[in-house]
Amino acid sequence: MELFLLSNGKLADDAPLLGYAQPQLHAMIARRAIRSAVLIPYAIIRGDHTQRAADLSASLGIPVRTLDAFASPAEAIAQAELILVSGGNTWLLNQMLHEQGLIVAIQRAVRERQVPYVGWSAGCNVATPSIRTTNDMPVRSSVVLPALGLFPVQINPHYLDASASGHMGETRDERLAEFCAVNPAESVIALREGSFLHLHDDRLRYHSVRNEDFKVFRHGEPIQAYHDTRALQPLVPFRCD
Repeated sequence: MELFLLSNGKLADDAPLLGYAQPQLHAMIARRAIRSAVLIPYAIIRGDHTQRAADLSASLGIPVRTLDAFASPAEAIAQAELILVSGGNTWLLNQMLHEQGLIVAIQRAVRERQVPYVGWSAGCNVATPSIRTTNDMPVRSSVVLPALGLFPVQINPHYLDASASGHMGETRDERLAEFCAVNPAESVIALREGSFLHLHDDRLRYHSVRNEDFKVFRHGEPIQAYHDTRALQPLVPFRCD
């Protein structure tokens, strides 16, 4: 199983989509001789699905087609050499994956056929056991459903530990601490912009283009920051370094 779980898609408006992870993504595409990719665009509410696919094609150097280009979403996943799951609204994305019958299809593609999975923001969220640590608003009246569960620990993308002047609501740290208080057996990995987790050959690695840390939230324990995945070893069944 190979996963790329990215906090975000871009570092700047004029940057290429997934540009900060291009070295690792291009290496994976070359290593696996991947000729095309399928984009799951359900999280995109105000953008153009076809344009998103074109942007990804330019960034990755291979043709990218959206689910809309196939006879059915299930057929698209069955044919996929690489699965790309766009950022956007996590609630809508997860609901659509369930409604279109894609949860098991994606799980089988990734786990059984070894199709690489690349998800950023919302696409990162749905790769975990649930979407309960998304930053997004529930724009539809949908219940919190299980997600894909490809990665065994909750992730909070777009993590920011700064406090805005005049903001009197809870900080991100406080929100994540609340999650752990309600779910004391679970942990949360908080990924900053420009960072991602890469699982390949049963080995989990952390990358940050800005050389920044990630944080781990656990109930009743101090918030800890790390620059490699060794601290995650008790939480995951992969080799961490």
